[in-house]
Amino acid sequence: MNGADQQWMARALRLAERGLYTTSPNPRVGCVLVKANRIVGEGWHERAGEPHAEVHALREAGKAARGATAYVTLEPCSHFGRTPPCADALIAAGVSRVVAAMQDPNPLVAGQGLEKLRAAGIEVEHGLMDSAARDLNIGFVARMTRGTPWVRSKIAASLDGRTALANGTSKWITGPAARRDVQHWRARSCAVLTGMGTVLADDPQLNVREIECGRQPLRVVLDSQLHIPPDASILSGGALIYTAFPDASRLAALHRKGTEVMVLAGEDGKVDLPAVLRDLGKRGINEVLVEAGRKLNGALLKAGLVDELVLYLAPQLLGDAARGLADLGELTQLQQRVALQWNDVRQVGNDLRVVVKISKEK
Repeated sequence: MNGADQQWMARALRLAERGLYTTSPNPRVGCVLVKANRIVGEGWHERAGEPHAEVHALREAGKAARGATAYVTLEPCSHFGRTPPCADALIAAGVSRVVAAMQDPNPLVAGQGLEKLRAAGIEVEHGLMDSAARDLNIGFVARMTRGTPWVRSKIAASLDGRTALANGTSKWITGPAARRDVQHWRARSCAVLTGMGTVLADDPQLNVREIECGRQPLRVVLDSQLHIPPDASILSGGALIYTAFPDASRLAALHRKGTEVMVLAGEDGKVDLPAVLRDLGKRGINEVLVEAGRKLNGALLKAGLVDELVLYLAPQLLGDAARGLADLGELTQLQQRVALQWNDVRQVGNDLRVVVKISKEK
């Protein structure tokens, strides 16, 4: 592979990004068809159930696809799902070479698409810009390889790591630019998850606002005792509640509002957090954005269920009496700490946005 290959794959990745808010539960995929060093067709997957990126590119190229190189950010599928196999479409179109950024982690594909192309006499390569393709589909990869979504927790805090005053006041620590930036994280997420503490304190809607988005993420509430008020804003338009307390009358009242309730009780009488994520994975949820308080953030972190933190840090100090980022309990050894890896740091308005991944090393 050469510099031209990188150029065209970079273009395919930019196309794939156009489906950032719309493809769930499918992966974000882009495809570019190149012949005689010029693009003859390109496309991206826009929505589940609609044509894949390769089909859009082939339709645009027409007969010019014969003998072309296809640059695809994800291995072409080889099975019948909602749409026919893209590997078959590429073979029928007569492309001479396929360059895939990454293999499909879906067990229904998992290399079979590339093998089908090779068996048809097409030159096949993969691995070019693999890391960028994986980052773009980080939730899809997580769900396919471990059965649970990628969990990203968003926290707005002061520079000394405080999320609210001791009396609970928190609006607004960060500025309007940071709050608008959060909308993009919501829009790319399949679900937004919160706890009852946040529902009772803030009565949030947790929907996507201010930006163009063709769908709304599933809103999920963890409510161990099923105390959610029937008129809570988050229930408007539908929500999913996980509880540990199957009270018949409360369940009936919520069902009448069109709210789905799942009983997943853990041994401690609270909601079973790992079971919640497994259930969300079965529902096709790729990315979960957690917008919650220190108790739920702490519980998820202590259980090792958070993959990434998005921290918005405001240039202010709230002091030791204010509420912290996450309730981790008292740590007596450094080995108990939550180790992080820097991923991205940038200024958003007057605030600092820090994205870190949870490290496996202590």
